[in-house]
Amino acid sequence: MTEVRPYQSEDRATLLALSLRYWEPVFSALESEVSSFVYECFYPRGWRVRQEADLAEVLDREAGRIDVAVVDSLVVGWVCTRLHPDDGTGEVCVLAVDPEHQRHGIATALMDRSFERIRDAGLRMTMVETGGDSGHAPSRSTDEAAGFLQRPVARYFVGLMQN
Repeated sequence: MTEVRPYQSEDRATLLALSLRYWEPVFSALESEVSSFVYECFYPRGWRVRQEADLAEVLDREAGRIDVAVVDSLVVGWVCTRLHPDDGTGEVCVLAVDPEHQRHGIATALMDRSFERIRDAGLRMTMVETGGDSGHAPSRSTDEAAGFLQRPVARYFVGLMQN
């Protein structure tokens, strides 16, 4: 059974390691599906370096809004929930489950905890963002199973510097 508990600083290294395993197939697909120029702009030192730094910042700055999934005393996933009271909205900011423990309801348990935090704050809506590439397909399935509806968003890139 999955236990969802508050984040503890001792979880940091485990969460970073499992997150990199979680995002490995996502970034593999992303790299082959976006232009190399865009990919290299975002990840000039490689996706792992950027992703680990971004996630470390979330863990360090938002520790009070993070919940951790534990199965048989093993940390297997986490969620960070942001609250945007001015918009009446909560946000599932990060959701990651170790690949070895996926498809066992852990993401659902974490999403439910995020929804609970948002409801407890009196907010009316929840949002989540993910990619449209094939690597993010499992994430989109999880989001849709939780009741999220996709809204049209467009993000454009243009290079401004020439070699």
